[in-house]
Amino acid sequence: MRILGIDPGLAIVGYGVIDYDGYNMKLIDYGAINTPAKMWVPERLDIIFDSMTKLMERFRPDDIAFEELFFQNNQKTAIDVAQARGVCVMAAYRLNNHIFEYTPLQVKQGVTGYGKADKKQVQLMVKTILGLSDIPKPDDAADAVAVAICHSQTINYRNMNKY
Repeated sequence: MRILGIDPGLAIVGYGVIDYDGYNMKLIDYGAINTPAKMWVPERLDIIFDSMTKLMERFRPDDIAFEELFFQNNQKTAIDVAQARGVCVMAAYRLNNHIFEYTPLQVKQGVTGYGKADKKQVQLMVKTILGLSDIPKPDDAADAVAVAICHSQTINYRNMNKY
């Protein structure tokens, strides 16, 4: 099974692709879609949509897992990032309707076994689980790989978090 993990954002959308056979995981690719800060938001959304579509066509994932958004203060940022997430979800839906979502707590729990793990602990576990020599960079890509790992660990409960 091929899983595409997505950490949505407007400036940076992290992605991670893993193959999982029920026992073993293999990292296929990871990276980020970047959009310029000074660019008009609709143009940035267009870049994200096109890039997501190309990613999905390239990797043909069986399942696509998204991290849910979490915001504390800035409503303007929350709205822009929510729009970017919506564009990512729409691209995923058009090419594959096996879409799942996980809260940050669920991702941390699925990767480290502890729902309140810090970012560094999650990154180290991503590196360890996949047998990597380095933590994936940028951080958004490492987060997306963590989302994919989380999904692989909860595959038996796949309909519970399905969109």
